Amino acid sequence: MSHADTRLQDSINDYWTERAPAYDAYQQRPERRDLDHRVWARVWSSVLPPAPADVLDVGTGSGHVARLLAGLGHRVTGIDLSAGMLEIATRHAAGDPAPPRFLPGDAVDPELPASSFDAVVGRYVMWTLRDPERAVASWRRLLRPGGVVAMADSTWFTDGLGDLYGERPEGHLPLADAGSIDEVRDAMVRGGLVDVTITPLHDVLELDRAHGVAPGHEVRLQHLLVGRRG
Repeated sequence: MSHADTRLQDSINDYWTERAPAYDAYQQRPERRDLDHRVWARVWSSVLPPAPADVLDVGTGSGHVARLLAGLGHRVTGIDLSAGMLEIATRHAAGDPAPPRFLPGDAVDPELPASSFDAVVGRYVMWTLRDPERAVASWRRLLRPGGVVAMADSTWFTDGLGDLYGERPEGHLPLADAGSIDEVRDAMVRGGLVDVTITPLHDVLELDRAHGVAPGHEVRLQHLLVGRRG
């Protein structure tokens, strides 16, 4: 990474490590946890290959997606650069029957073997990538023929990201304040994926309306973006 990339990524890592306990507490709310699991299990199962498939969860955070997919029978690797998030993910998965493998790793440039996964997934990752097109190209390299990339995200900061991550070098985090989910799709296309589709996640929206969202966030329609290795 360049000096500017390293400085920005360090700021992102520090932010999420500091926020990890509160973020995980929101994910674990008992009144919503089982509902979340059922809804997201349907979302991911609708686009992933039949289990068992080799799945990479980029920006795994506290391991929500990775553990859910492992519970569905997939062989899952979760990577993140936030030490605080990885610590929580590993602790939660310790009692799982078939836990994911959690590793430190850069979502933009994973140091993993080419053609080693059937799918790359991520939830709330695209907006926080310093270089999303490069990231998508990296994920494409990791896919086997017929492999799929599935990203769940939204337009979280349409009024601007502000100084959430401190100094933001020009051209970095281009999707952080995207005004349309089409901008995320276009980045996936430019990264080399084909047949990219956008599906609105109305079930998730209803959950958010019923149970609220994380502090500092607003209820927004989320989408599932899916593309395939060309």
